[in-house]
Amino acid sequence: MPRRRALIGALRLAAAPLLAAMLLLGTEAAAQDALIRNATVHTAGAQGTLQHADVLIGGGKVRAAGTGLTAPAGVEVIDAQGRPLTPTLFAGITEIGLEEVSGEKATVDQALSLGKGGEMSVRPEFDVTLAFNPESVVIPVSRIEGIGWTLLGANATQGGSLIGGQGAVVRLDGGPDAVGPKVLFVKLGGDASGLTGGSRAGQWMLLDQLIDEVRGRIAPGSHAALLTPAGRAALARYLDGSGRVVVQLHRAADIRQLLRWAGRHKVRVAVAGGSEAWKLAPQLAAARVPVFVDPLANLPADFDQIGASMDNAARLRAAGVSVGFSQAGDASHHARKMRQLAGNAVAAGLPWEDGLAGLTRVPAEAFGVADQLGRIAPGQRADLVLWSGDPLEVNSVALRVWMDGKAIPMRSRQTELRDRYLRTVPAAEQGGLPRAYPPVGGVR
Repeated sequence: MPRRRALIGALRLAAAPLLAAMLLLGTEAAAQDALIRNATVHTAGAQGTLQHADVLIGGGKVRAAGTGLTAPAGVEVIDAQGRPLTPTLFAGITEIGLEEVSGEKATVDQALSLGKGGEMSVRPEFDVTLAFNPESVVIPVSRIEGIGWTLLGANATQGGSLIGGQGAVVRLDGGPDAVGPKVLFVKLGGDASGLTGGSRAGQWMLLDQLIDEVRGRIAPGSHAALLTPAGRAALARYLDGSGRVVVQLHRAADIRQLLRWAGRHKVRVAVAGGSEAWKLAPQLAAARVPVFVDPLANLPADFDQIGASMDNAARLRAAGVSVGFSQAGDASHHARKMRQLAGNAVAAGLPWEDGLAGLTRVPAEAFGVADQLGRIAPGQRADLVLWSGDPLEVNSVALRVWMDGKAIPMRSRQTELRDRYLRTVPAAEQGGLPRAYPPVGGVR
């Protein structure tokens, strides 16, 4: 019984900081109007970088950005002391909010596998945004690092097809809904050959067949038909210049075929990966295809990436390609590394302003949210980050983050665990409980 009473007491004490945090969050959420004064404002837009400038926030929007701005009566004034101010950054193409623990299948929702015994199931109507969890503990971990939004990706997998499904942009503000149009995800090249009979040539055959089905050249009731009625309707929304299709591939030969296929069917594509995209930079620029690269991919990881180069982003941008960033690997749980990606691209020759644009304006324009996100300009959401130093340097940190003008608590599960385990209170003063439990009596 004494141990039980101690445990109950500890749980009650654990609830007290949580209540205080909720009250603090309510106070911060109410503070939607502010003037950020004397900042180095990286607008990521037409104004470029403004030195010793001010940003006025009102009603959750940026009202003005310039010098000599004045705050209305009662509005909070924050002195940035010359530090960098940017829009919140793009997390890349991730499964944030769709994947809690990558090793626990019950918490992973970004892929559909309905085929049996190796059979392919083509379901472009699959929409991962329906599984988005705005209360995921992964979200605050990214948000306090200055990451404010992501493109939810649908992954192609065995039992599915080379068409993974649809996703969309979500903000990491705790809201449950997507803020942009749907995006279709396709995987091609060597990584997808196992989904197409072991042949990359078969990928173009299957894509052309799917187009034929949408166009009515293959009857819905045909034994060869691959699409459901909902699938035909979903795929039709991405033809004739409508919608955006994100295609994951690397090899230059495959990118060349993609450009031909997209031109033939009037499909607006974006390339994700593109390790050898620099070889086709003029063609990509002419077709106005944005490319989302991982600047750390500079070694021949497989036969599709033999031409991988550290200066991929710089070469593409020099040719006029819109360059963004998205990382390979465990992107959801390491979204904070996006700044490192951009910084490495800058170190390899990409202009600094283009490095920032790849984390802000470029993805916003590519994925249909440029009217809301990606720049500091009048009318944009006041999703902002104040940095301790150059945001593309890994030793800089986010000091404050605002979303819709609301100051976000700079807390996450990781910071709470850090603070809990840094305590040096002896076990006896904890009521005999392990150090993982909150301290008895509030002692730290």
